[in-house]
Amino acid sequence: METAKRLKGLAGESAPLLSPSGPRLAWIGLGNMGRGMIKNIVEKGTYSAPLLIYNRTSARAEKLAASFPDDKQEKVKIAYSIEECVKEADIVFTCVGDDAAVTDTIDTALKVPEVKDGGKLFVDCSTVHPETTNKLAKTINDAGAEFVACPVFGAPAMADSGSLICVLAGPKASVDKVRPFCKGVMGRAEVNYSDQPHGNASRLKIVGNTFILHMVESLSEGHVLAEKSGLGVENLHSFIEVMFPGPYTAYSNRLKSGDYYQREEPAFTAKLARKDFGHAKSLADSAGVRLKGLEVAGQHLQDVVDYAGDKGDIAGVYGAVRKEAGLEFENQEQK
Repeated sequence: METAKRLKGLAGESAPLLSPSGPRLAWIGLGNMGRGMIKNIVEKGTYSAPLLIYNRTSARAEKLAASFPDDKQEKVKIAYSIEECVKEADIVFTCVGDDAAVTDTIDTALKVPEVKDGGKLFVDCSTVHPETTNKLAKTINDAGAEFVACPVFGAPAMADSGSLICVLAGPKASVDKVRPFCKGVMGRAEVNYSDQPHGNASRLKIVGNTFILHMVESLSEGHVLAEKSGLGVENLHSFIEVMFPGPYTAYSNRLKSGDYYQREEPAFTAKLARKDFGHAKSLADSAGVRLKGLEVAGQHLQDVVDYAGDKGDIAGVYGAVRKEAGLEFENQEQK
């Protein structure tokens, strides 16, 4: 169909064509990441409107729905139960906080009678342990539905701008149904693990997240050393801008500006980062690998949680390192 959207993966394969109307979609979970991903599906995706959105706290769904311009209002609809989402959708995306939340969500979803009729596809974008992902796949498949694991890399700002990296795993026929909502819609690129175990997508997500945590730890230590040794934070940041543009520079800005503790809503909560650290350590332990650097960063994350609670941000590792060096958690220039 000439008007349908075709997307290409990293390896150059083409995703299947969709009809102009496309499948019916639902989205469960409206956190920092989910809201941006929904925004891009509404603005750029090809599907049968409206996109059903559900959050345990309905006020968040109502606020998101109201944020769309008048010409997009018909493309989104608030659902007030998981059952409503599953009953009225062909593809159900989930993006929730942890393994227990996604397991509970899927257990509830699979009780909907329409699932047994076939034709339902569940897509999980949450960051969970690979074993959880593989268990979800079996549970969903045993119920007569399809499943694709689709964790994503990127901060909330990248979710909002549609520049995430989507990692897809599962049977190719199922993955191909999800790809039209990835590159060019929710993301700038995709990693395609078609016909590989679902858990491989989660393994990559967990390993990749260790790189991010190491980056925050290294930047935090570097900023503190620059301050205390006399080099100065601004001099270090100028070097980072030249040598490490991109995420390093973005996080360096967050540290020196005080953004790491000033947000009302964390960009990425230290509690969730701590959960991801636990998954990485579990994966390493099961493989007989010692990740000593990760253990240091994991302790700093716990220090952030102890200091700031729910408002703690992953970038608050900087504050933890500052305290170890005899400085205050909050950088002085911003107080």
